[in-house]
Amino acid sequence: MISIAIIEDNEDIRDSLKAIIQSTQGFECAGAFEDAETGLGALSLEPADIVLMDIHLPGMDGIECVRRLKFIRPEIQFIMCTIFQDDESVFNALKAGATGYLLKTDDPTKIVDAIHELHAGGSPMTPHIARRVIESFNRPAMNEEIHLLTKRETEMLSLLSKGLRYKEIADKLFISNETVRKHIYNIYQKLHVQSRIEAVNKIFGEKG
Repeated sequence: MISIAIIEDNEDIRDSLKAIIQSTQGFECAGAFEDAETGLGALSLEPADIVLMDIHLPGMDGIECVRRLKFIRPEIQFIMCTIFQDDESVFNALKAGATGYLLKTDDPTKIVDAIHELHAGGSPMTPHIARRVIESFNRPAMNEEIHLLTKRETEMLSLLSKGLRYKEIADKLFISNETVRKHIYNIYQKLHVQSRIEAVNKIFGEKG
């Protein structure tokens, strides 16, 4: 019997996942939690074999919850079940200790298959996510000039490399457009470049 816990703040999705688990032979639901804090407390005391973990949760996010639970209960395996598929979320989740990554838009039967695969020693991922992971190994290493940039400037340049506009970056980082422009100006000055493409290519070794 494989024990599976769910940490998901959306009640409909949480109930749906719970129903899938309870109706699948060989599975048992070890708990369904609406936030990371509650799940962390419960699973620290009575761990499940596998946890289906949402990333964006109220309060502590799913990635931090994985990191803490992995430290306390290294035997637990995690599948990140989320709508997000950007590189940052993928790699932060994997670095925190997740061994599977699926999208909430996947067919429910894929969740069942993923749990079996993970329990058997595999690392289930959507084809899209698996491709991104593979592509990351083919990217040139970042230029040493990255040490010239502050943490915020590096974050800014990473978002630029994904094609985000100034306003989108401002919204994502909760800062003003003018602050974004100042950061970008400083990046250009430090790297001695005149465009986003030049800056991204200089640091990441590829055009954004």
